[in-house]
Parts: sequence; structure tokens; C-alpha cells
Amino acid sequence: MGGSKLLDRMDNLLMVCAEYNGAMESDADVAAEAREFGHKLSSWSEFSNPVFDTHNLIWYVLDIQGGKQECDPPHYLI
Repeated sequence: MGGSKLLDRMDNLLMVCAEYNGAMESDADVAAEAREFGHKLSSWSEFSNPVFDTHNLIWYVLDIQGGKQECDPPHYLI
């Protein structure tokens, strides 16, 4: 919903299912958790913020080439 084409960069894109996307947009609790996991960013958020892979339970930083590097959890969760 909305956004800017300028933000459509490989380090700012995640593929999520329609159900999760809808929940992130319509449920405040899901949106809050999605922000903690790096799945939903505010327009002022850094693209270098870690993203949590909920299936494999691993934190990653995404790069501009479409790759990912494993990293430590963000400091606010430690």
C-alpha cells in the first residue's frame, strides 16, 4: 500500500505471502512484531537493519545485490 519506487531496492525488499502482508497492514499487533523482525520498515528506517528469518530463526542483513549475510540480533533485543 503506497510507498515510493525510490525505495524499491534489493536491500529493502522482502517477499511475503498475501495473508501476512494484509495482517501487517490491518493488525497493529502484527505490524509491531513485523517492525521488530525487520519485516516492516518506517520510511526513515535504515536499510541496513537486520531482518529475522522466522523459519530458520536466523537474523540477516540484506545487501543491494539481493544477497544476505547472517548477523547478530539487533541491540534492542539483546
